[in-house]
Amino acid sequence: MAREDFTFIHSLRVRWAEVDRQDVVFNGHYFFYFDVAIGEYWRAIGLRYPKDFLEGGTDVYAIKASSEFLGSASYDDMLDIGCRAARIGRTSIRFLFEIFRAGELITHGEVVYVNADIATRKSAPLSELVKDAIRAFERVPPET
Repeated sequence: MAREDFTFIHSLRVRWAEVDRQDVVFNGHYFFYFDVAIGEYWRAIGLRYPKDFLEGGTDVYAIKASSEFLGSASYDDMLDIGCRAARIGRTSIRFLFEIFRAGELITHGEVVYVNADIATRKSAPLSELVKDAIRAFERVPPET
């Protein structure tokens, strides 16, 4: 995947609490960075998360998260987090991420969310509002 495939990139600075004794970002924090990017992604595409989901009686739940570390970041580094919806299923969305430090790819990963009824937590179809907002925003059309 190329950086240009990402319509959305969120920047953040590594904080002291996120590095370990070796002065590198502790691996679990990269999933936190993915989560921050998802929250900003919803805003960028014009959705009010969680309100737009909850009004339809659903919410999204992470069912899969993976990452591959190619390099490391340290305290005070500026990171660019690319986030894009790569696949929209009937009930799920697969997001891809790439994290760059000074233009160098240091981490990539994915998170899969399933849309579910908030009362039963059983999968439920994604709303057209969500699917349409994603399709209108993404430069590279998500798979279906």
